[in-house]
Amino acid sequence: MALIPKKVKHRKWQTDRTNPKKVRLETRGTIIAFGSHGLKAETVGRINSNQIEAARKTIARQMHKTGKLWIRVFPDRPYTAKGSETPMGKGKGDPQGYEVEIKPGRLIFEVDGLTPAVAREALRKAGAKLPIKSRVVSRII
Repeated sequence: MALIPKKVKHRKWQTDRTNPKKVRLETRGTIIAFGSHGLKAETVGRINSNQIEAARKTIARQMHKTGKLWIRVFPDRPYTAKGSETPMGKGKGDPQGYEVEIKPGRLIFEVDGLTPAVAREALRKAGAKLPIKSRVVSRII
């Protein structure tokens, strides 16, 4: 079950050209709002729907049938790719899927209803599936 938007305004988006030396911190979705533990991004990057799904499956496998999981990001940005060994030119490639831009501080997943040890281990394993550095955080009581 790959996450994709029902409808997009533009089939192809332009690439954001931001200065990599100027790291902008996330302002939305930075505190744990639903669960007791969360996976927080530490670096800038883009996560596609397949990577989110792989991390979700990893968490679900660790949770067994207990607890609840929230996915706090949604891939709504289309990305394109050209075929391998295709010569330069002749326009932009075809849309391949959807991704979400992640800035440092953004919560990606939240879990609840698990013991702290199981929750930390599940989120740590999920973080290994993602192309960005992340850390496990817990709610301050």
